[in-house]
Amino acid sequence: MTTQVLEDATQSVSPALEYGRTIERSLAHRSAISEVFVTDVQNVRPMAVTAGIHLPLTHLYYSDHRPRPKLHDSLLLLEAGRQASIAGGHTNAGVPAGTVAIVHAFQFSLRNLSALRVGGEPGPPRIDTDFFGKTARHSGRFRKGRLEQRIFMGDVHVGDHSMDVLFLKGDENEILRHAQRGTPAPLSTEFTEWPGVVRRVAPELVGRDNPLNVVLTEPEFTEGSVTAQVVPRFDNPALFDHSYDHLPAMALVEAARQLALLTAGTASGSGSGSGSGSGSGSFFAAGYEGGFQRFAELDVPLTATAERTPASDGTHTVRVGFRQDDQEIAELTVTVVDVSHLHGF
Repeated sequence: MTTQVLEDATQSVSPALEYGRTIERSLAHRSAISEVFVTDVQNVRPMAVTAGIHLPLTHLYYSDHRPRPKLHDSLLLLEAGRQASIAGGHTNAGVPAGTVAIVHAFQFSLRNLSALRVGGEPGPPRIDTDFFGKTARHSGRFRKGRLEQRIFMGDVHVGDHSMDVLFLKGDENEILRHAQRGTPAPLSTEFTEWPGVVRRVAPELVGRDNPLNVVLTEPEFTEGSVTAQVVPRFDNPALFDHSYDHLPAMALVEAARQLALLTAGTASGSGSGSGSGSGSGSFFAAGYEGGFQRFAELDVPLTATAERTPASDGTHTVRVGFRQDDQEIAELTVTVVDVSHLHGF
C-alpha cells in the first residue's frame, strides 16, 4: 500500500468560486436538484479542493426548526461537506464514478455561531477539503481514505469536519451487504411505512414544526436515559433522496439530534421545544462525533438510547447508542448548546 501525503497548505492560493448555480447532481450523489448544495469545486493543490456552498433559506427539512435565533442547520452544513467531499473526490482526487464510500467514523463541530444566523451571514460560504488516501499497490485504487474540512462563512471559520471512509466497487458493496444479512436487502422504495409504527413524537418536542421530519416514536424515560424507536418517513425527500438498501447515516445522525434535543429539554425542565429563553427552544445541536459498525437495516426494528452528561454552562453532551437484533450498530455523541444569548446579534 502507498500513502499520498498532502503538500503544505501555505503553498497554494484559493481560486475564485462560482455561486451562480449548483453542480451536476450526479457529482454530489443526489437525485433531486433541490438537494444539491455545492455550487463549485476548484483545485487548491494536489488532493485538496475548495467548494462554494449554497445554503437555502427555505427548505422542507433543513429550515424546519423551532429554536430561536434561527441559525443555519448544522446538518445542512454537514450534508454540504459530504457533497463537497464526494464531488471533489470524483473531480480532483481520482475516485472513480460508481465508487461506494462507506463512512466508518466522523467528527463535526461548529464555532462562531453568530456567523451562522440566517440573514446575518458575513460572507459567502465555502468548504475547504484535504484528502488523505491509501491506494492499492497494483490497481492504484483508493481503498481507505480520510478527509478533513474547514467550513467558512466569508472569512469567519465556523466549523470543522473529518471523516474516515472505506471505498468499495458496486459489486464489492453487494457482496458485503449479502454477507452481513445472509439475504438480499430490501430497498427503501419498497416501503411505505415502518412496521408497527403507532405514533411519532410530537414535532415540538424535538424542535420541529413539520411531522414529516420527526424520526422517533414515543420515547420511554428512565433515570438518566431516554429510549425511542427510529422510524423516519420514507417519503421524506431530504433523508431518502433516492433508493437505499439501508438506513442512511444522515438519518441516524438526525435521530441522535432529536433524542439529544429531547433529552436536553427534559433536563432543563422544558419539554415543549418552543419559545425562547433557557428552555429547549434555545437549544442547538452544534457538534456530532461517532462511528458506524454495521449497516442499519430497513426491515429490523432500530432502537436508540440517549444518555446525558450534565453540564452547568448550558451545554449538554448526549451519547446515543443504536441497536438492532441486540447488536450495537452505531454510537454517536451530540453536543447541544444554549444559543439564547445570540438574540442580540
